[in-house]
Amino acid sequence: MSALVVGDYAPMRQILRGILKEFGVGRVGEVNNGREAIEELQFAIPDVIFTDYMMEPINGLDLIETNRRGEMPADRFALVIMVSAYTEVREILAARDNGVSEYLAKPNFAKFVFYRLRSIIENPDHLSKQKFFGLDCRCS
Repeated sequence: MSALVVGDYAPMRQILRGILKEFGVGRVGEVNNGREAIEELQFAIPDVIFTDYMMEPINGLDLIETNRRGEMPADRFALVIMVSAYTEVREILAARDNGVSEYLAKPNFAKFVFYRLRSIIENPDHLSKQKFFGLDCRCS
């Protein structure tokens, strides 16, 4: 398994990288922001992307929206975990509506990273219909 960690705070990227390595993720790349991620995703196609919400010049939402529209070589169905200190309902809903697979509130603890990663691997539930790309949140 491979992962790309996108965030503008180096210590948080390093912590997340260490957690992923402990869980056996073979390749973990790191970049500082959405612009660098778009460049990286031209060459390396990870199985899962961990991205921060707020970054400059391109934030996590714009990064994911660009990928979900299929505007780069990376798999538009790649698993995405948004890692953010922004935990208001509007931010979480915006992330969901832009195709984020899971949302992890900072500070992140190792067990929550593991649970989110396991959840999106075991239960893929994305829809891709016309203008909507996101979780299938229909009630049973």
